[in-house]
Amino acid sequence: MPPADDLRDHCRRNVEAVRDRVAEACRRAGRSPDEVTVIAVTKYAGPEIARLLYEAGCHDLAESRPQNLWAKAEALGDLAPVPRWHLVGHLQRNKIRRTLPVMSLLHSLDSLRLLDALEAEAAAAGITCRALVEVNLAGDPGRTGVGEAEVEALVAAGAARPHVEILGLMGMASVPDGDASAARREFARLRELRDRLRAGVAGGERLAELSMGMSGDFAEAIAEGATLVRIGSAFFEGLA
Repeated sequence: MPPADDLRDHCRRNVEAVRDRVAEACRRAGRSPDEVTVIAVTKYAGPEIARLLYEAGCHDLAESRPQNLWAKAEALGDLAPVPRWHLVGHLQRNKIRRTLPVMSLLHSLDSLRLLDALEAEAAAAGITCRALVEVNLAGDPGRTGVGEAEVEALVAAGAARPHVEILGLMGMASVPDGDASAARREFARLRELRDRLRAGVAGGERLAELSMGMSGDFAEAIAEGATLVRIGSAFFEGLA
């Protein structure tokens, strides 16, 4: 690990490099970089690196495990404004109560049972849970997320829950870091699904967000309309 000052500079350069790559992907897609929120997935980094990424301008941070989100949110609780914490992994119902107060956006709503549990806990706390429906683009029963045919029912159910606001869809390519053209086709399917829902389902008008694309395929995701990209390894190059 580099000395503290070198580490800070290295994190700043990594953040600048990622933002430059995102801006270039937006330019090629005919989009503004302001349309895309870059989220730093810090699951492989400690709180000190997460803090440096924040100080370098990356205020949207993500974890895949609720307990890691709790720990990092506490460690970085002195920052102002408070980081916007995203949960991009599975949320178990018994971890909802502790997660809701520190979570800005849940990317992994994947069942009616979870939706109902979120509604109950959010109502009890007097807050609104912002969420995305996770779509299993691979169609693999071993993966998390709902099948494409089930998304409409879950979005419609969410429209009837006053304390859960479904803002869009999340998905990942079947083979992360695989064939770019295959990934782009899957991202296109997710965008087309979102567009159909916006046009014809109760609550569909709220579905502005598309969370798709990681370090190896965010350019393809941006080309297909991603509004949120979840980037991990690209932020940590040279920090081992």
